[in-house]
Amino acid sequence: MSGNSGLNATPSADRVHIGIFGRRNAGKSSLINALTNQNLAIVSDTPGTTTDPVSKAMELLPLGPILLIDTPGIDDEGELGSLRVQRSYQVLNKTDIALLVIEASAGPSPEDMALLGRIRAKKLPSLLVFTKADQLPGGGTDLKEAEEHIPRISEIRATHIPYRVVSSVTKGSIHDLRETLARLVPEKAAPFPLCADLIRPGDFVVLVIPIDKAAPKGRLILPEQQTIRDILDAGAVSLVTREDKLAETLEKLGRDPALVITDSQAFGVVNRIVPDRVRLTSFSILMARHKGNLEQAVDGAAHLKQLQDGDKVLISEGCTHHRQCGDIGTDKLPRWLAEFTGKQLDLSWTSGTEFPLDLGPYRMVIHCGGCMLNEREMQYRYHWAQDQGIPMTNYGITIAHCHGILKRALGPFPDLAARLD
Repeated sequence: MSGNSGLNATPSADRVHIGIFGRRNAGKSSLINALTNQNLAIVSDTPGTTTDPVSKAMELLPLGPILLIDTPGIDDEGELGSLRVQRSYQVLNKTDIALLVIEASAGPSPEDMALLGRIRAKKLPSLLVFTKADQLPGGGTDLKEAEEHIPRISEIRATHIPYRVVSSVTKGSIHDLRETLARLVPEKAAPFPLCADLIRPGDFVVLVIPIDKAAPKGRLILPEQQTIRDILDAGAVSLVTREDKLAETLEKLGRDPALVITDSQAFGVVNRIVPDRVRLTSFSILMARHKGNLEQAVDGAAHLKQLQDGDKVLISEGCTHHRQCGDIGTDKLPRWLAEFTGKQLDLSWTSGTEFPLDLGPYRMVIHCGGCMLNEREMQYRYHWAQDQGIPMTNYGITIAHCHGILKRALGPFPDLAARLD
């Protein structure tokens, strides 16, 4: 088991997300430390030590790259406590495996049973962990022996959710718990590649990456890094340039590239430079397909033309960053929306884990590509909007639509492009 925060680390969005839930002082933080053999979480006898969800990316054998998420107690009290509980519940939306931690000598509480109901409703792979087995009579972790001393164990049996009894102090049954977790990893359908299936070995692919005040200093953002790797894996050649060097790059290339992929904010200028015979799309559109949301995002974009004065529009980003002049979400996108719709819209913004439970006040949602969110979280957000009847699209599709080039931007995906006819 080791931390993995270097440049070569697996992106958090591609890791198995393991959410640790339970009441205050149930032993969640101690369990994390025992699972990882590291003091990652602060342990205290004072209830409510963990006040916000805390994530740690690491390698946990035999699972491989994971993201452990320690959450506040689900029995927290008061106005602030209820907000913390809500944040714990929100973690379920991005959890691949849910661990519900219950102090063995206390048995399941009403809060525990309510959370189990939510876990079952979401059909999440889950495991119940009875902790502090060393405090039970006999102090052992033998399941049958310990069951005799766990209050209301019959309520747990009735849920048919598997459970284990462990001690974070003696490390009893911790190894078995790791092995059990590994077997719970859900088998997912292979996600769409970013672009490898759109190109052939030896093809040239041109990537257009603006370097402006909003660009991170000294590095590329995650979708750009991942796309370059995808091109390499396909045996093709990636050429990276800025939009102001694109025309010169294409001229010197001497032949048409198989594909041009641009940052969405440069769509307008790139569209004018790249010949119509060359396929063009954006990192944001590729990321939406990779996350499984492209079709819904395309359908959502049709509602942009229906926006009216005063309509509330939520602009949501999956990551948090310092916003500067020229920021795509708070500066460029609002300007393009105003020009395209001709309306005065009421815009709101959220970032990171913030995503409203009640989307009713909004006419539509425009989301980033979601490179920092895992597939489950992005699917949740799109489904949550769909369930409330709120159309949702993403940055790249919105910008392409505002520039009148959405059909061209979807050219690599003819079935979706045909829906715009």
